[in-house]
Amino acid sequence: MLFDTHVHLNADQFAEDREEVIIRAEEAGVEYMVVVGFDRKTIPLALEIAESHPNIYASVGWHPVDAIDMTDEDLIWLEELTEHPKVVALGEIGLDYHWDKSPADVQKDVFRKQIHLAKKVNLPIIIHNREATGDIVEILKEEHAEEVGGIMHCFSGSPETARELVDMNFYISLGGPVTFKNAKKPKEVAKEIPLDRLLIETDCPFLAPHPYRGKRNEPAYVRLVAEKIAELKEISLEEVGLQTTSNAKKLFNIGE
Repeated sequence: MLFDTHVHLNADQFAEDREEVIIRAEEAGVEYMVVVGFDRKTIPLALEIAESHPNIYASVGWHPVDAIDMTDEDLIWLEELTEHPKVVALGEIGLDYHWDKSPADVQKDVFRKQIHLAKKVNLPIIIHNREATGDIVEILKEEHAEEVGGIMHCFSGSPETARELVDMNFYISLGGPVTFKNAKKPKEVAKEIPLDRLLIETDCPFLAPHPYRGKRNEPAYVRLVAEKIAELKEISLEEVGLQTTSNAKKLFNIGE
């Protein structure tokens, strides 16, 4: 039993064979998924996919790269969407200093507004972080984001930063990079962070794990992430699957 906590089945890369991809995931033992919507184009399709599959859920948010495009009306729309029964988180939100489309001050403002919204509607947040760790940790502290907690999506930082974020009520989510031969930090995090604070994801269609690196990623491959974590922790795949699924269901308030 596996839970892929971050998929983009709403991406154009899956337009031709989305249902086949979902079937392959189920055959690989992936029981649950969260489809992440992050703008006006991807959010409606995330909801549509979630509505048509009992164990697929959605998150809604505004991506930091496009922060400059977000209007007050968009924020109101996001708040309305959080009432949807299949919406389990606000995200992905955060900061991205790799691309220069949206100025840092605009990204920070949009990030803070969405944390406020998450606290208002009592939903966890899914954090996108690219080259902005210091500012993200600072904002999470200033805005008391620990009140809702959430996920550090596709975490690539150090074990020390991971522990600090765990103390702030965040789960650390690992994806394909933990399987890469040259990826030292994700492996250290997998070893050092307790299993009850870890989640697994693909971020498909991006970041496919070894041996599919460079190809289109898909949810079935989250099994390879779980297998690598099991190997690093010297425990069974079943234990990783059960615990990370339990973690995700608890965070997203699914089921029991």
